[in-house]
Amino acid sequence: MFLRTIAALMLSTVSLSAAPSAVARVLPEGARPADARLAAPKDLDGYFPFTPPATPAAWETRAETIRRRILLSQGLWPMPTRTPLNAVIHGRIEREDYTIEKVYFESAPGFFVTGNLYRPRAPKGRVPVVLFAHGHWKDARLSFETDAKLRAEIASGQERFEQGGRSRFQSLCVQLARMGCVVWQWDMLSDSDSIQFSADVIHLFKRQRPEMNAPSGWGLFSPQAEARLQSVMGLQTWNAIRSLDFVLTLPEVDPARVAVTGASGGGTQTMLLSAIDPRVSLSFPAVMVSTAMQGGCTCENASLLRIGTGNVEFAALFAPKPQGVTTANDWTIEMAKKGFPELRQLYGLLGAPDAVMLHRGEHFPHNYNAVSRSAFYTWLNRHFGLGFTEPVIERDYEPLTREQLTVWGEGHPAPKPADPDFERSLLRWFADDAESQLRPLVSRAEAFRHVAGGALEIMIGRTAAEVSEVQWKPIAEEAREGYRVQRGLVRNTTHAEELPVLWLHPRGAAAGRRTVVWLGDSGKAGLFTTGGALQPAVRRLLDSGSSVIGADLLFQGEFLADGQAFTQTPTVANPREFAGYTFGYNHSVFAQRTHDILTLVAAAQADGRVVDLAGFGSIAPVAAAARALAGARVSRAALSTGGFRFADLRDARDPRFLPGGAKYLDLPGFLALAAPQPLWLAGEGIDPALVADVYRISEKPSHLHVFRGEPADEITAAAEWLAAP
Repeated sequence: MFLRTIAALMLSTVSLSAAPSAVARVLPEGARPADARLAAPKDLDGYFPFTPPATPAAWETRAETIRRRILLSQGLWPMPTRTPLNAVIHGRIEREDYTIEKVYFESAPGFFVTGNLYRPRAPKGRVPVVLFAHGHWKDARLSFETDAKLRAEIASGQERFEQGGRSRFQSLCVQLARMGCVVWQWDMLSDSDSIQFSADVIHLFKRQRPEMNAPSGWGLFSPQAEARLQSVMGLQTWNAIRSLDFVLTLPEVDPARVAVTGASGGGTQTMLLSAIDPRVSLSFPAVMVSTAMQGGCTCENASLLRIGTGNVEFAALFAPKPQGVTTANDWTIEMAKKGFPELRQLYGLLGAPDAVMLHRGEHFPHNYNAVSRSAFYTWLNRHFGLGFTEPVIERDYEPLTREQLTVWGEGHPAPKPADPDFERSLLRWFADDAESQLRPLVSRAEAFRHVAGGALEIMIGRTAAEVSEVQWKPIAEEAREGYRVQRGLVRNTTHAEELPVLWLHPRGAAAGRRTVVWLGDSGKAGLFTTGGALQPAVRRLLDSGSSVIGADLLFQGEFLADGQAFTQTPTVANPREFAGYTFGYNHSVFAQRTHDILTLVAAAQADGRVVDLAGFGSIAPVAAAARALAGARVSRAALSTGGFRFADLRDARDPRFLPGGAKYLDLPGFLALAAPQPLWLAGEGIDPALVADVYRISEKPSHLHVFRGEPADEITAAAEWLAAP
């Protein structure tokens, strides 16, 4: 809704010979906009409440968006190619009522997933399958508890058996196999037999590696990886999906009874797999679903993942299918009061209030102990119809040794451990695979817009349709030679954002109904020359009858307290140099500036004006993103990109950085999304093939005007194009 505030308009006394920043100033000297984004960025220790929607239809819409956010953040939009698993199952060990086997398979070419497969000794027909994801316990699948710690756990009631209690990981698998389930327990990256990455990279990463930061041959955590949404968390989520692919190849498995469970980091994996893969039919994430801390490890965070959402809402995506969660004396301690009531409310809204369960264990530490495991067995028994007396409790067993469980050995040689060349080649494979899927979509406009446009909506985090509560507050007005200028503030009241704006209008008969939003590196000061006179290109637009808006986007002009150029994005206090700790919870500056442009477009449109867009310098790619999201709300756009590419950035703190920016055919992909709206384009060479192809396919090739002159003439040429009728 547009509200034009009536205010007293005062004549300005600013000299025409003043510097552009003084001529353009809206607020009193030293004042900054009242904008919520100037606060410190949110981090993983923030508060992440979940508000259930009012109707099932509203939840369906919201769930689609959050599910797409998860997929995008994990590098799974589009889903990578499912290459052959080449699964190897060997080393069968038989016990009285169950068997254990060693397994490895390839989730991507040369990328091995390792683990153990437990099966009932005498399965009766098709049986349920349980995927068990472990968390941050070193060498979890192969580890044994110390005598002292085990005795303490037995004394406190966490464990029951001196023998079987030595491995809570084997305990769960053995009990489930005894209950007639197939169980797959696989290794997190760098844990147990998963040796192709080191723990220093996967879980302990601290500093950027210069040798892994290059436009070609990049590694994890680099700006190049982040620009393609490649992360440790994404690799683990992919391994979970391929684990599900693997177990569903087993002939005795019932595909209608698939459960996933895990604690801590394994709870995070459980939440995500359950949220995005419809084949899961029961979910039990332990000691992880919370409105508080969201997961501290690098393997539990990814850029874009938790912006405007959090773990409780991720768990909610599984509704109305049966789901259990647990608490402990950790960040989940308040779940009974904060998070679970809202989760149950959603289940009730969807007609299944009893399909969600909270097992409370605040008197126990952060783990998956025998009591909470019993809660899982009982929940599984009830919903999969296994027929056991409830509550279901474990029986003791003889655990296997590390040597008996390990996957690698004679006849099954291990891959090369912690190999940087493998890391580079694996990320290149995922990048090439995504591009091989995206490029053919260019010839299919609807499909390309669904994938690339759907990705851009999440990367930016706001669409033009979502920009509604915009106010224009004029503060002062003055008459100039041939035009008048209004100084004021454009406010997005929904998000508490405020932009200092100059709105220039032609005087007299020349005034029309078109407004050009003029954007560049200097903000609204760019409307003027260094001497304070109006830029000739802007004068040309005014003479043609167009009004012109100049604005300071976030961290331009009046946003800068010291007047110094803005060169690095604010980051969270976490000392580790991982972009996901900041951009997993906060929009990038690139995205926030795109929000500003969409707000300006809404303000300019409010009184029925036709809106054009012009973007130059480092703001041109931002304007390209806004142009792609605005659709018909922007009539024409003139952009001079300077050949910018997200893939070339070497620092994630660069204000031009956008997580995922390079993945969807980089900036040309954004430009292609402008079709079929008229586009004047400079800086992309004399033949921007991909963009031209899309305009040709849209049957509007004449709507693309490629400037082939000298760079010094671009601004003048852009203004002439926009000034034409």
